[in-house]
Amino acid sequence: MMQQQQPYTGQIYQPTQTYTPTSAQSFYGSNFEDEPPLLEELGINFDHIWQKTLTVLHPLKVADGSIMNETDLAGPMVFCLAFGATLLLAGKIQFGYVYGISAIGCLGMFCLLNLMSMTGVSFGCIASVLGYCLLPMILLSTFAIVFSLQGMMGIILTAGIIGWCSFSASKIFISALAMEGQQLLVAYPCALLYGVFALISVF
Repeated sequence: MMQQQQPYTGQIYQPTQTYTPTSAQSFYGSNFEDEPPLLEELGINFDHIWQKTLTVLHPLKVADGSIMNETDLAGPMVFCLAFGATLLLAGKIQFGYVYGISAIGCLGMFCLLNLMSMTGVSFGCIASVLGYCLLPMILLSTFAIVFSLQGMMGIILTAGIIGWCSFSASKIFISALAMEGQQLLVAYPCALLYGVFALISVF
């Protein structure tokens, strides 16, 4: 049995409005001043970037594990670009090698640290820490613009910079991942990675 259709009671040229649009104030919140800053929404915190940079530049400073465990790629991207730029000033066009070796090194450290740590670590955290600890290597490549690093003094300086980078990276990793007593085990693969960057700077 077919149901009877109810007749249309409205006016055909003036339909009833069933949708009430929300105002911009109710859609975006009570006030635009309550919105967080754009850099905070993008995950760029200059205070944390500065603290991580100081942690790398001061190897004996205790690293804050809560800050170091963040996925912050703004600083590492700047440091990689600065490293490639200083190599370019020395007459070496090595941007592809810098990013390629960084990607392979981050992937290797990601696999290694996930096997060694109990908590596990994200790929972004690995890339962030390794990128920040590239900062002393920028000093080495800047020194290579003016002086040659292929003598005895260059070898000593290069070895010191590799130790600086690897010590800072391993210190941050063990504080962020609660891996006390394993700093030397973490520092060795970090030293191998930064040694490749040092070879690019020297030769």
